[in-house]
Amino acid sequence: MNKKLALVLLTGIVILAGVLRLWQLGNVPPSLDWDEVALGYDAYSIISTGKDEYGKFLPVVLRSFDDYKPALYAYLAIPSVLVFGLNEFGVRFSSAVFGMIAVLATYFLVKELFSIGSKELTSKTQELLALLSAMLIAISPWHIQFSRVAFEANVGAVLNILAALFFLKGLKRPKLLLLSAFFAGLNIYSYQSEKVFTPLLVLALCIIYKKELFSLSKKYITLAIFLGLIVVSPMIFYIYYNSQALLRVTGTSIFSYQTVLLKTNISKIEKDSANNDKLGLILDNRRLVYAKAIISGYISHFDPNWLFVTGDISRHHAPGMGILYLFEFPFILFGIYMLLFGKFDPKTKLVVFLWFLLAPLPASITTEVPHAVRTLNFLPTWQIFSALGIIFAVQKISNIKYKISKIHIKYLIFLLCFLFFIFNFSYYLNQYFVQLNYYDSQDWQYGYKQTIDQVKALESKYKEVIISDKQPMDKSYMFFLFYLKYPPSEYQKIGEKSSGGYAVHHSFGKYTFRPIDWQKDSLKKGVLYIGNPDEIPLGVSMKTIYNLNGTPAIRIAGT
Repeated sequence: MNKKLALVLLTGIVILAGVLRLWQLGNVPPSLDWDEVALGYDAYSIISTGKDEYGKFLPVVLRSFDDYKPALYAYLAIPSVLVFGLNEFGVRFSSAVFGMIAVLATYFLVKELFSIGSKELTSKTQELLALLSAMLIAISPWHIQFSRVAFEANVGAVLNILAALFFLKGLKRPKLLLLSAFFAGLNIYSYQSEKVFTPLLVLALCIIYKKELFSLSKKYITLAIFLGLIVVSPMIFYIYYNSQALLRVTGTSIFSYQTVLLKTNISKIEKDSANNDKLGLILDNRRLVYAKAIISGYISHFDPNWLFVTGDISRHHAPGMGILYLFEFPFILFGIYMLLFGKFDPKTKLVVFLWFLLAPLPASITTEVPHAVRTLNFLPTWQIFSALGIIFAVQKISNIKYKISKIHIKYLIFLLCFLFFIFNFSYYLNQYFVQLNYYDSQDWQYGYKQTIDQVKALESKYKEVIISDKQPMDKSYMFFLFYLKYPPSEYQKIGEKSSGGYAVHHSFGKYTFRPIDWQKDSLKKGVLYIGNPDEIPLGVSMKTIYNLNGTPAIRIAGT
């Protein structure tokens, strides 16, 4: 394949990736969820004051909802919020751009990985493999899902690809090791999973390519290490001096004292002790129970049903399908087989398979597994396997000589595969861009923007506005800060500073956020109430905001 044709195809793939990530970006999914509005408001706050919502100057970790998370995405959102405003498109745009970068970076990474020592691929098929891998990322349901929302994990996955790419290129041009170290260090600020996965990936690359790495000038290796340490040092110091920095990690860990696993285990041990069951005491030993839970959590991420059919929670996949295309399933299996047993460079095999096997580790020690966000680092390995499988399947099928009534079997197979791909891809586009808003709007906290538009028109008639913070409206204060564009400098003065935990009540201006008890609250006069349908009776409601499937989302009533 000549370079001009490859460039044209790559450009087309990147344009397709851009269309799939930018079209209707502010409207699909139908609403920002609470993490997105929090990241957006923190970006807005940093733009306005240099501080986050809690008044921390240029934070490396955001305290948002007392759910401490790395701050990188908030900084990345600043340019788009400045250009497009504090709205859905402005908050999500950075993620979409990184999604497009991932497509381009995957192309170059695959070219770099498979350009050496492969006896299975010609130079043309190496180019085709890189293009096909990029194409599969461009149309990937998993990748599109998180490129179209302000999810920090999407940035983390891209930075891992860039870190690996420039590491491999740095073995030939040592200066590029500095870029690898920079992206790897920066990734610690993107998402919690990267604190585990990125160091493991870098360590794996250093071990696999130790001979090539240590044949380079020590100057560049030293500079790369030094740069990496400089980049990560603020995070290291923050974690060391702030006990709550890893609150989110410990809160979702299976080792947390809040987990059902631990409570169940304690109950079993008590019964074993009461019954003098020595075997039970061994089998129910906490360490063994944790080990089984970790292994089970790890293996769950290879479940075909999760990958290709169901997915996990609705915000992580299009309705009615998994996070990978069903048409990819046989090609992934064939690609794994060919990479495992084919004549590829052993180091290439090690990089791809170790990447693949390390990706679920951070999620395996957490609850709610399998989890599509915490394992986004799987990408682009699934697509590499699938691309390999497609290339070798085409080669095998092309050698079929059989005919049925003068029709070549191979053409029939190609036609059926193509038709199934078109059906699967078309089905996904319909499920995501058409059906998702109808079926899943309530899971995206739909209704706040519409509610706040109503409140703006009504609030002048009332001395106070009380908004529920009872589930599913438990983080309602942030939506009001976001859509009202409430001045961060004012909120920083009056925002409640909780010493810890997740249940924080907020108030600002004439807005108070607390559960609504209609029997008592209805006795007050001059108050506008915004609450859940089960908090405000239908008969007294002035306005009901409905989810896109017609179910009530939020009710508004005045006294």
